[in-house]
Amino acid sequence: MLNHLKKYYEVAGNTVKDVLGLGQKRYVKAVEDASFQVQRGRTLGIVGESGCGKSTLIKTIIGLEDSTSGEATFMGFDITGNLGQRDERLIQELQMVFQNPDSTMNPSYTVGQQIARPMQRFRTVPPQKIRAEVVKLLDAMRLGESYYNRLPRQLSGGEKQRVGIARALASQPELVLCDEPVSALDVSVQAAILNLLLDVQREYGTTLVFIAHDLSVVRFFSDEVAVMYLGQVVEIGPAEAIYAPPYHPYTEALLSAVPIPDPTVQQKRIRLEGSVPSAIAPPTGCRFHTRCPRRQLLADGGKICETDIPPWRDVGRGHRIFCHIPEAQLRAFEPVIEGKKP
Repeated sequence: MLNHLKKYYEVAGNTVKDVLGLGQKRYVKAVEDASFQVQRGRTLGIVGESGCGKSTLIKTIIGLEDSTSGEATFMGFDITGNLGQRDERLIQELQMVFQNPDSTMNPSYTVGQQIARPMQRFRTVPPQKIRAEVVKLLDAMRLGESYYNRLPRQLSGGEKQRVGIARALASQPELVLCDEPVSALDVSVQAAILNLLLDVQREYGTTLVFIAHDLSVVRFFSDEVAVMYLGQVVEIGPAEAIYAPPYHPYTEALLSAVPIPDPTVQQKRIRLEGSVPSAIAPPTGCRFHTRCPRRQLLADGGKICETDIPPWRDVGRGHRIFCHIPEAQLRAFEPVIEGKKP
């Protein structure tokens, strides 16, 4: 569970005042006030543009970064600190599948040795049964025992990612964090990996947090979805609720960019103006107001968006939207996609 979690990075200055320590410190506000809870055995998908803070959020949860402020707990443990401050059982129960498996695999060790290492480290399997358990995981990954003695250089990108998933599951964790694990893979391989993760979740009851750019992938894979913009969660709720009005104007724009290979489906295109603001000096009020195509719906033309932080609007069934626009107006939005669902 996260409660008002923040992660800031100090920006090194290059002026004389900065060098002498007389200047005002500046920070990249990578994650701002993140609050949500993931239920056991379910999947939370986190989606947003590049640079919105998704990966920083995941790195803070896993312990590769310590948090700046706020609360974060898992299985009764405080997870706001970095890995060096964590209990061994917490490390065992909280694992991660990285975007690039090449950077996390030792080229000198075989696939079997790398999957076996967490079992040995955390003693989750008796020594005499480790090989059999590794083979079981390889079978679950649709690889088989023939991969046990292969080296990473002998694997394709999809095979390496399957080994990464197997290694994350080797310690029998309660929660697995997936940082865009399919973004660098071919479409056919992406589908195989996603189906594999779903099978793994059904078999082991693992809780997943899944990061992606593609809302169609997130919908296919997730029970709940959180949408992030410039370090903030702007919408969160059940997956089926995110894809129809009411939705946040930023979610609406993301949905309009989902590719749909069906000529019978009508899709409204929404083009956001301008570029994403700097996380060092984010806009006041609503961070999305500089690009929001819907702010003119407000009686004051959207001036409140420039000055006041939006309220959280509970629109039912655990679906919440971080926006000044009243719920009735959000519900009045025309669906971005008419016909078949994305």
